[in-house]
Order: sequence, then structure tokens, then C-alpha cells
Amino acid sequence: MRLVHTVSELKEVLAEVRTERSIGFVPTMGALHKGHLSLIERCQQDGNFTVVSIFVNPLQFSSEADYEGYPRTLGVDARLLTDASVDVLFAPSAAEVFPKEQSFPEIDPGVVGERFEGEFRPGHFAGMLKVVSRLLDIVVPDGAYFGEKDAQQVALVTQMVDAQVHSGRREPMSVMVCPTIRSEQGLALSSRNLRLSGAELESATELYGALVAGSKAGKQSAEIVEAAKAALSPAIRLEYLELVDASSFEIVERIPSGGARLIIAAWVGDVRLIDNLLIGGSK
Repeated sequence: MRLVHTVSELKEVLAEVRTERSIGFVPTMGALHKGHLSLIERCQQDGNFTVVSIFVNPLQFSSEADYEGYPRTLGVDARLLTDASVDVLFAPSAAEVFPKEQSFPEIDPGVVGERFEGEFRPGHFAGMLKVVSRLLDIVVPDGAYFGEKDAQQVALVTQMVDAQVHSGRREPMSVMVCPTIRSEQGLALSSRNLRLSGAELESATELYGALVAGSKAGKQSAEIVEAAKAALSPAIRLEYLELVDASSFEIVERIPSGGARLIIAAWVGDVRLIDNLLIGGSK
């Protein structure tokens, strides 16, 4: 594996392989786990020259404390990626991604970005889209790989890429959405899980349990949400729990023929977790 810190070096490396191989890209913020590795495995299975980025994006944190508290484990991550036979690890500084002498357009998340995560984390989606767009400009991949756990984020990235391709701003590329990877107890794997104590880890498994309980409660949103909430103990401080359209993230009253997504955000101790489950349609 080649470790690259600058845009110029990355472009030089990719220029050597671009004519012979498709390029797959897995953007991350580090603190890697099996969920990330599953994205990498899928990227490799698709026959790509695989680039993984590690960049903790300050633009998508709603508070300085959350940004500073985000785990940074580059040495461990690099060893994991070496063992996973990744071709290139791109680990740039903020100044390298957003040099002061250049200007970068803000990207409006639109109405989808105003709901749920957008409401509770103001500015998060605008910052996320800005950095993802910039990283895609740097790597210029044939496909980029994202996890289904961050369903609203994936919907917005797909929306952005489609619009950029349609306008001629970007060459055609694929946004590949891969299944959520869970612990044996059902907890969606997340870098934030590292901040949970043993007791909190046990409580956190209730999020998936609530989603499963809701999925078995019928077709009406009210009964689904009620059943899901009933599965949560007082240790879980709920932020939102709703049944939504999988693309628009509008709240629905019942499951449509194509399915709907049951989404949840909650605090366990001082750690905020999100999860979701597609119900009533193809998984």
C-alpha cells in the first residue's frame, strides 16, 4: 500500500493506472472498523484500483468539542488498510484539501438536507457535501462506496453526483451503497462506538432492537413508531424516530409498495448514534 499526503502525489499515482484500471474510492474519517473494510472489499471485488481517504472534515461537525473528540488512529488504520491490500491511502491535511488560494463552491443540500440530521446538526450536510465533492474532484473515481448506515447522507451524495453529472460538472461515475455491518448484538458499527463504555455498548444495542420491533408492527407509521419506542429503555435519549420515504426522507403514514426507512437518532451517554432499517420492501 502506498501512503500519500498530497494532492499532487495522488494525482501522479492515479495517472499511472487510470488508463489500465477503473478507480474505486472509499472516503472515510478514519477510526476504521469492519464496516469500512466491507466497503473496501466490495470495491476490490468490483475490480477497482482502490483508494481510501482518511480526512476528519471539520466542516461537518456541529461543535468544536465533537470535532476534537473524534477518534484519530492513523497508524492503526494504515496497518489495517495494508492488511486489506488497499492500493493507496490518501491522508491529507485540511490545508491540502482546501488550500487558501483556491475557492470552493458551497453545495446546498436542499429540502432533503433540512430534515432529521440536517435539523439536529445545522451545517453538517453542507459541510459533508462540500468535502465529498472536493475529494471526488481530487480522485476522479469511476465509483465511490458508501455505507447504508448513513442513509440520509448517501441520498444527498447521490443527489449531488447525479446533478453534477447531468450538468456536465462531473464525468459519469457510480455511487455504490453497501449494507450496514453490525455487531453480533445488532449494533451498527461506527467509529463513535469507541467512545462508549461497556454498559453503554449494551444499551446501544437497543437502537437496532427498536428498529426490528417496529418492522414487525404492521404497515401504519403510528403503530410502527410506537412499537419501536416501546423497545427503548430510559437509558436511551431519543432525538428522532420516524418512518420516512427512502429517497425524499419525508415522513410517511404507511409503508408504500417500495418500502420505507425507519430511522433513529439517539444519545447513549455522551455519544450520539444513528441507525436505520428499510422495511416493507427489498432489503
